[in-house]
Amino acid sequence: MKLITAIMLSAGILSPAFATTTAAPAAAATAVAAAKAAPVKVTSVEGITEYRLANGLRVLLFPDASKPTLTTNIVYMVGSRHENYGETGMAHLLEHLLFKPTANFGIKKGSKTPVEVLNQIGGRFNGTTWYDRTNYFATFPANDDNLKQMLALEADRMVNSPISQDDLWNNKTQKGEMTVVRNEFEQGESDPLDVTLERTMAVAFDWHNYGKSTIGARSDIEGVSVDRLRAFYQRYYQPDNAILMVAGRFDESKVLAQINELFGKIRKPARVLVPTYTSEPTQDGERSVNIRRSGGTQLLATGYHVAPASHVDAAALQVLGKILTDAPSGRLHKALVDSKLASNVLQMDLNQMEPGYHLFGAVVPKEVSLAAAEEVMLKTLEDLKANPITDAEVARAKVAIAKEIDQIVNDTARFTIALTTAQAAGDWRLFHQRRDQVEAVDAAAVQAVAVKYLKPSNRTLARFIPTDSVDRTEVPKMPDIAALVKDYKGRAVIAQGEVFDPSPDNIEQRVQRSALANGMKLALLSKSTKGNTVSATVHLRMGTADSLQGKAAIGQMTAALLIDGTARLSRQEVKDSFDKLKANVNVSGGAEGITASVTTTRENLAAALDLLGESLMHPALSEKDFSERQRESIAETEQQMTEPQPLASVAMRRLTNPFPQGHVRYVKTLPEQLADEKAVTLEQVKAFHQAYYGAASGSLSVVGDFDAAAVQAQAAKLFGNWKAEQAYVRIPAEMKPVAGQQVTLETPDKANSVLLAIQPVPLKDDAAVYPALLMGNYMLGGGALRSRLADRIRQKEGLSYGIGSQLSVPSRDPAGLWLAFAISAPQNTVKVEAALREEIDKVLKEGFTEAELVDAKKAWLQSQQVSRTSDNGLANRLSNYLSFGRTMAFEKDLEAKVSALTLAQVNEALRANLKPEAISVIKAGDFAKAAAAAPAAAAAPASKP
Repeated sequence: MKLITAIMLSAGILSPAFATTTAAPAAAATAVAAAKAAPVKVTSVEGITEYRLANGLRVLLFPDASKPTLTTNIVYMVGSRHENYGETGMAHLLEHLLFKPTANFGIKKGSKTPVEVLNQIGGRFNGTTWYDRTNYFATFPANDDNLKQMLALEADRMVNSPISQDDLWNNKTQKGEMTVVRNEFEQGESDPLDVTLERTMAVAFDWHNYGKSTIGARSDIEGVSVDRLRAFYQRYYQPDNAILMVAGRFDESKVLAQINELFGKIRKPARVLVPTYTSEPTQDGERSVNIRRSGGTQLLATGYHVAPASHVDAAALQVLGKILTDAPSGRLHKALVDSKLASNVLQMDLNQMEPGYHLFGAVVPKEVSLAAAEEVMLKTLEDLKANPITDAEVARAKVAIAKEIDQIVNDTARFTIALTTAQAAGDWRLFHQRRDQVEAVDAAAVQAVAVKYLKPSNRTLARFIPTDSVDRTEVPKMPDIAALVKDYKGRAVIAQGEVFDPSPDNIEQRVQRSALANGMKLALLSKSTKGNTVSATVHLRMGTADSLQGKAAIGQMTAALLIDGTARLSRQEVKDSFDKLKANVNVSGGAEGITASVTTTRENLAAALDLLGESLMHPALSEKDFSERQRESIAETEQQMTEPQPLASVAMRRLTNPFPQGHVRYVKTLPEQLADEKAVTLEQVKAFHQAYYGAASGSLSVVGDFDAAAVQAQAAKLFGNWKAEQAYVRIPAEMKPVAGQQVTLETPDKANSVLLAIQPVPLKDDAAVYPALLMGNYMLGGGALRSRLADRIRQKEGLSYGIGSQLSVPSRDPAGLWLAFAISAPQNTVKVEAALREEIDKVLKEGFTEAELVDAKKAWLQSQQVSRTSDNGLANRLSNYLSFGRTMAFEKDLEAKVSALTLAQVNEALRANLKPEAISVIKAGDFAKAAAAAPAAAAAPASKP
């Protein structure tokens, strides 16, 4: 994951926005109280019950007391498919505006804005727009007040957003949300894969809106009329076009009554929504498009028109996609990756309501002939009549899909969001029906759809070639979904878990710690979970600063190969075994150590741990897998060499890194990294594993539904005698005391730029000032869409889609770092830096307010509680704590200190530790192009961009 993407996700910056505003006259009329008849029960499937209010709103309720959280998700059946000429991107732009203040949230005197409410309740929230729908969801601690606020907020923004010109774009101040959305557009324009897929879709569709990107055209984003946007909102954001989902710990009858009280008073609109009627004609020949842009690797994308997601063919197509692209068994993987024509392959099933599209892609290294890769790719995809799908391939794909479905269903919050995709296809019950259909699919069905859809006349390659042989595909129409799901009953409700308190005290009381004979440490927390799920994390720590000299790339490659087969099992056999065990496995790390995690079920834990242990101790380390992983690593680095985000990230880390070349923590330039990746040999990898891997300095943590005594015994048998040849001595973290540096990197032909502002902070997380500094940064730039930096640079100035700050302070060494980050158009980077510095100066001079501190404390404390509800995350945390003797008492103490903070303590902490003159700034973007365009822009008359 790229640095900025990871930062934005962790900070919640990738959450779009909320809205509740003074209603326009038409909207106000809509909100006149209607007679609130009792909700009508429609159906119940596998623990999910659907009700319908008198005004047409559909409500899905599925209680789950196993975790102390709630998830609300409201889906509006409107997306980019419903946009008219000149309105591309309107559905997505509207999504952003619905995070602006509404009548009762932000505009009403004394009320909080939607973003303030979401942060106050510790919510993890987002809004997303796709072809057929828009949705807004949030997961937050379960209590009556939080849920009441969320339901009131969703009801208010359904009809009470003003969709104002000032929020969209103020021509006088030259500020508004339009430029934020435009910056998001620019971010996508900088991604070669995004651009390639967008061009493929544009060429594939002549008339249907599926051929237009959801983000929209730049000209439409800049020129959209607020009157048309408001009319779009008033037409589609109504109760009869929405479905509200509530899942988690709640009383069903009480919540249903609350929903009816809040939403039932919204009158059902008189207007009738006319179904879209544009139908794509049958494609009459191969199509292609070439894209010439800056980039580090070559890409191939090919797509085919397919049946709607609700059609029975869609299940067979899902299985076909797995058979073709899954690694390492996939036919495309074998044909392209194994032959070294591509570093990896991919697929995208767009899951559209109307006749839609299925895409396949390949990343092709620069030195490989693109024509050769294209020839092999098309032959593999379109020669299935001569090379039929086998029963074994279908069985393997179905096992993998079943595992994915089980993992979704066992996580209520994730399942709530997953139902959005099924609803977008026509009805939420299609999720269960698709599962059943996949189980019934056989090789004949998969072969039939392969021959039916994957043919030249139905293809677009991202490259018009005439053909004498006309062989066209007639894509079936959308079936009658109401008839399709009318009598569907589903299966038994999944087993529920215990009501678990995620407080530090309760976790500490429940966890059992011990050590094996060789020194490996264990932390076990057994509890009843939904679906009997359980998560385990293994940390292995290795080497010394001296012994690891010059071995960073070797250690990285060794970690990448650990689950690519064992001495006993092939890579495919390992993958198939984990799939059958319903085990989701991830291994990451490098020369200093690795982290291995597995999530499965109680009955499969023992076998999954055995296989994980076998993979760690006896990896195959084959020539074939080594060559594939090496090519993949090289291709990724080549791609990064022209991208603003990785270049800025490397520059930042080199600026603060004190270690010399050759040291395992030395930060390499991208060319140095590429050279080292090419130089690694399989013999070096084998020798590294033999010398450095062992469990004596490791730790194992298990959280979930399991037998603690059995796991203790199994751990002793698996890891108790495993010791590394090379000793382990922890390498202390260090941070170079850099100050006031300016680094500017040119990245030609990139529409987006990256800015990083940093200052070393020589602290550990047990420092007396740490809690106050933590809260100071949280208010400055840590809140999701709600902080001084976000309020100014995103909400007010509209300069950046992603803006925030982080405070990273280690537990064992005084080597912390404060970091602010922002993306923007290159011509706006100077404005972003100026605004950032002004906000820092203002905070240091004037300080925060008491109200800000109260809200920040509540939001941070609730977010900490939510973070401990993830069993996988908690297992990782407990395992990491074992390495230096930390218990959950630290978190309890930290939360108590944060709760007791005074405003004076927070303001003083920031003033003492954040120094504007010590801040260094790294910028990466196409600034030369922006500078060249500046004179022309200055000469043009002031107008709406």
